[in-house]
Amino acid sequence: MSLSALTYIARRGMATKLTVNNLAIIGSGQMGAGIAQVAAATGHKVVLCDTAGDILEKAQAGIQKSLQRVVKKKFADDPEKGQAFITSTMANIETTTEPAKAVVTADLVVEAIVENLAVKQELFKTLDKFAPAKTIFASNTSSLPITAIANSTQRQDKFAGLHFFNPVPVMKLVEVVRAPGTSQAVYECLMDFSRALGKHPVTCKDTPGFLVNRLLVPYMMESIRLYERGDGSKEDIDVAMKLGAGYPMGPFELLDYVGLDTCKFIMDGWHELEPDNPLFQPSQLLNELVAAGKHGKKTGEGFYKY
Repeated sequence: MSLSALTYIARRGMATKLTVNNLAIIGSGQMGAGIAQVAAATGHKVVLCDTAGDILEKAQAGIQKSLQRVVKKKFADDPEKGQAFITSTMANIETTTEPAKAVVTADLVVEAIVENLAVKQELFKTLDKFAPAKTIFASNTSSLPITAIANSTQRQDKFAGLHFFNPVPVMKLVEVVRAPGTSQAVYECLMDFSRALGKHPVTCKDTPGFLVNRLLVPYMMESIRLYERGDGSKEDIDVAMKLGAGYPMGPFELLDYVGLDTCKFIMDGWHELEPDNPLFQPSQLLNELVAAGKHGKKTGEGFYKY
């Protein structure tokens, strides 16, 4: 092969490498706002989208407050530089209540809305009509099948999971979920993008719970079953896992932090997919607590009172 042919191939390879400069985030809750913050702080242009202006104002205020905490640690000796960091980060974030407007210039769209498959499918079906053909779609879902969401679009090759962890500015891990249709170029782009945010990406297939939740949720559910059987108190189980396994939280503390309703939703979905899997069996106690509105820290009571 001639040198000119090799040069042509190399140039074509460089031309097809995907990069993310402009990011659209649909959903400005805790996860969406956190993703917006870390992306804007690393120089990406972000359009943050939600259903109402007051929701977006709350998200912006939360981002500003979070950045102030970062500045106290990172720029303790240089307050002027810290203020400049906040100003430049916030300048990288625009807001809109129109999803179609949010995606028109996006290299990447990250969805961070309610954990409901039908709602996510309807959203991406709409976004697919307005986003440029080059735009990559990603869902921040923690439990739903990426393939099932991707099938609502005409760009399965440009669809993947991008699962961040809460709180996003602090947690270093990102799970890059590669569905069967995800192209190699899109996968590599999302790995590079995650690193550009200062995160550590890991790769996983489109399997229930991906990596972390596939291990974590059954662990928490087995803790509940242990308690239901009377084999140990929730307090002793928590202490045992903190002092015996070195975990920062016990399983019941973690359940309350994550949200009992969230854990139940995940487990119910997995149980429906694999009803005979013993790891995915529901818990009567968990169901009763959720039915009573005791969802954990966010409601003031779960397994513990707050």
